Amino acid sequence: MSKVLAIDLGGTQLRAGICDDAAPAAVRHIGAWPAPKGLDGLCETIAWLAKEHSAERLGVSVPGTARGARCLWIPNLPWLDGVDLSGQFPDLVIGLGQDAQLALLAEASAGAAKTLSDAILVAIGTGIGSAVLSGSRIVRGGHGAACSFGWACADLDDDGDDRDGWLERQAAGRAFDAIGRQAGFSDGRGVVAAARAGNTDAIDALARPAKALGVSLATAVALLDPQSVILAGGVAEAADVLVPMVQAAMKKQLPPHLRCVRIEAGSFGKDASLVGAAFAGVRGQQWDEIR
Repeated sequence: MSKVLAIDLGGTQLRAGICDDAAPAAVRHIGAWPAPKGLDGLCETIAWLAKEHSAERLGVSVPGTARGARCLWIPNLPWLDGVDLSGQFPDLVIGLGQDAQLALLAEASAGAAKTLSDAILVAIGTGIGSAVLSGSRIVRGGHGAACSFGWACADLDDDGDDRDGWLERQAAGRAFDAIGRQAGFSDGRGVVAAARAGNTDAIDALARPAKALGVSLATAVALLDPQSVILAGGVAEAADVLVPMVQAAMKKQLPPHLRCVRIEAGSFGKDASLVGAAFAGVRGQQWDEIR
């Protein structure tokens, strides 16, 4: 039995966990730190943690695209672009993946998608990530960037943006915060809490981002015919408020035989990418085949 070091690297924070390779779903938190400012800081942190916990395997979740053990495009951490982690940690078995894809790996291996062969995961935090399980395999795509749902667009007049997709600008965490403040609430959490309590102004404020999510999801559902849509990330905590509105908008844009697709919160919440990193560390670079 060997130890697995799991790293969930975000644009602002690095979280770490440790587990036995026989029980990746039971990964234990061992710390959280501000995201490193450069590659040297990341390598020093991982090397220290691996030595401290006698880890032989490493799973890393990154907020961008990756192939094999190489980071390709990490928008919020551009110093990682092109970095091959196997060259940095030659003594560790490495599993590396996009954060949403690894969140789906966790859900498909031991969570909400455990019994499913086909599912979509939408992770809504600062931005919007997504992943697809198709025929019991996570779809990575030709560049490791398959299913970049935050870039879905339902506005023919939108001019686009180099850093943020249309849907991210409508319904990511930052958008919810802005919408909440404009409606007179503290932030996204505030407007959701008010909507949960029945405040009509808050419910009205959430209608537009919920519709944007629903209409965009309809396109994904029509293309992929999933058994379920799984919500992850911080906004998943608002599933009880948002899902009815999102589902209503989604159903309007779908044929009758696809309207039964359910939307549900994932099992691992904010820890999904960390748990997924643990599973990737166990399985190595071929982590995408679930069953």
